[in-house]
Amino acid sequence: MAALTPGTTAPDFALPTMDGKRFSLPEALGRGPVVAAFFKVSCPVCQYAFPFLERIYKTYGSKNVSIIGISQNDKKDTAGFLREFGITFPILLDDMNTYPVSNAYGLTNVPTVFWIAQDGEIEISSVGWVRKEIEEINHRVAETGGDGAKPVFLAGEQVADFRAG
Repeated sequence: MAALTPGTTAPDFALPTMDGKRFSLPEALGRGPVVAAFFKVSCPVCQYAFPFLERIYKTYGSKNVSIIGISQNDKKDTAGFLREFGITFPILLDDMNTYPVSNAYGLTNVPTVFWIAQDGEIEISSVGWVRKEIEEINHRVAETGGDGAKPVFLAGEQVADFRAG
């Protein structure tokens, strides 16, 4: 089963955060769209992608958009990943025994990043690393926050157009 596609209603979920709180998709959507990025700490494409998602988060903060990571690892390994790659946006923990949220979203590869509109519809479903889709997410985060889009990639930076997850 492939990841859920645009036009699909995002399944509701609630998961624990790294700091022991609870994140609820319906509550977050009450505040605005959600960028949900699924990952495994051992995944090289996740290691490549997440610093760019962090740039988007740092550029726009959480103004009107929730940017979250959903780890398929335990808390200890996830904490090491966050430290190593400088990730500061909220991270949730999918149950490593059954992966209920990953399965509900039809994941077959990581990273998989979804743009979930405020009405709960998935508008972007990005599997692996697709530069164009990350640029689109950056643009939408900027628009939602009322800002002009700032480049997510630095001048002269070599950024792959595609990397399979």
